[in-house]
Amino acid sequence: MVRIASSQPRKQRKARYTAPSHVSTKYLNAPLSAALKEKYPKKTLRVVKGDTVKVTRGDFVGSEGLVDAVDTKNSKIVVHGVSSTKADGTEVPRAIDASNVQITKLNLADKRRVAKLGETE
Repeated sequence: MVRIASSQPRKQRKARYTAPSHVSTKYLNAPLSAALKEKYPKKTLRVVKGDTVKVTRGDFVGSEGLVDAVDTKNSKIVVHGVSSTKADGTEVPRAIDASNVQITKLNLADKRRVAKLGETE
């Protein structure tokens, strides 16, 4: 996580909400599954569109799906199959915090991401 200097909750929230984009991208890290931890020397990795994740907290615990979208402004992700029903009956995607999911399968389409993992393919 990003180091926050103050111990006051209001200043911690303000630092998080007003963080620049290169800092707020750190809030989108999620832990890797046990199998991926053995394969790669990392504990957490930034969630990107196309990763397969398993929800570990909240109403949808245990559900697994692809990441459909990553909202960097609000530090939330949208997982396929995780949705809420509105009063009129329509289904809307439910945004989840990245810390409440576990990455089970990586999207390795980006060469820079593969290089960061230490894999040489």
